[in-house]
Amino acid sequence: MNYYQQQAPQISMREYLPPDVLDMLHPFWHSFPPQHQLFYTLMAMVYTVMGIVSVTGNCTVLYIYFKFPKLRTPSNTLVMNLAFCDLMCMATMVPECVINFFMGGVWQFGDWACQFHAFCGSIFGYGQISTLIFISFDRYNVVVNGVSAKPLSYSRVMLFMAFIWAYAGFWAIGPLVGYGSYALDGALASCSFGFMDQSFTNMAYIVGTFVACYVFPLFVIIGCYWHIVRAVIAHEQAMKDQARKMNVASLKSNADSDKQSMEIKIAKVALMNVTLWTFAWTPFAVVCLMGVLSDQKKLTPLVASLPILFAKTSCMYNPIIYALSHPRFRKYIKQAIPWFCIAAAPGDGGSTASGVSSASNVKSEQA
Repeated sequence: MNYYQQQAPQISMREYLPPDVLDMLHPFWHSFPPQHQLFYTLMAMVYTVMGIVSVTGNCTVLYIYFKFPKLRTPSNTLVMNLAFCDLMCMATMVPECVINFFMGGVWQFGDWACQFHAFCGSIFGYGQISTLIFISFDRYNVVVNGVSAKPLSYSRVMLFMAFIWAYAGFWAIGPLVGYGSYALDGALASCSFGFMDQSFTNMAYIVGTFVACYVFPLFVIIGCYWHIVRAVIAHEQAMKDQARKMNVASLKSNADSDKQSMEIKIAKVALMNVTLWTFAWTPFAVVCLMGVLSDQKKLTPLVASLPILFAKTSCMYNPIIYALSHPRFRKYIKQAIPWFCIAAAPGDGGSTASGVSSASNVKSEQA
């Protein structure tokens, strides 16, 4: 197949693909030519690097979490669930993508494996965004409510986890039972939502997931951080006004300033995490909507395949952000894996938990 692709790049996918793979591909893509072999090789290399970075980072996060009991707070349990979702997303999807790209961009594993591949991407992707909702809510509870915040307990975080996986499972199982569909992508090497199918049930599924698993979570997350920013600004202004009335430069001691700046830093880290996730998943969400609601002629295999790549990059962000941004986490990485080239930050006296600090710890620090 590679020979014909190189000798006659004008051939269509109908001529390029084996009959069993052609049957898995939506008819809209049949008339398009396959991508050049250089594209498939480049994609294989990109996916390989992504997989190595993501698996290494997320395995490190999970290893450090289970090795050091001080990190096993309720809030950090959500962070570990996020790392687990990222790890499983890459572990269940990247190997077959790499193999398919190296084999000329043709799916090698049959229809059942294609359905399973897409299901894994869905359930762990939905698990990722659902977890970020609760991480954002935890930040909102700590920063906005302050010392009056109810600490996140293990019983509550277990309820959150149950909801996350029930919610993700509901939307991921839908296409397997007729509500929506999974299909081979136009790039031929991976499977995801059948967004080229404009049947009523598939259209209802794509629109439903767009609202329930993208717009609504994003709205909640943005709302949480909007209130966080407002609370921080209001607190700073109140401190300045009080200092002005007392004719002093500042009411905050150095220790108080350090604690507050650390809380703001943690909020910024979580906000960066959500922002990167948004940039990763927005192109894919838009392409899916275009497939079921607009003129499909605007889509090409390349236009449809790149957002899928962007979506998978979200699995690399979380371990990098949390490992590099939190002093206590860096301290434990340096202790457990000294060759990992992570320098412990100065002044990391262990006053702040890695990832999203637990509400009870923050309250005790601020009291």
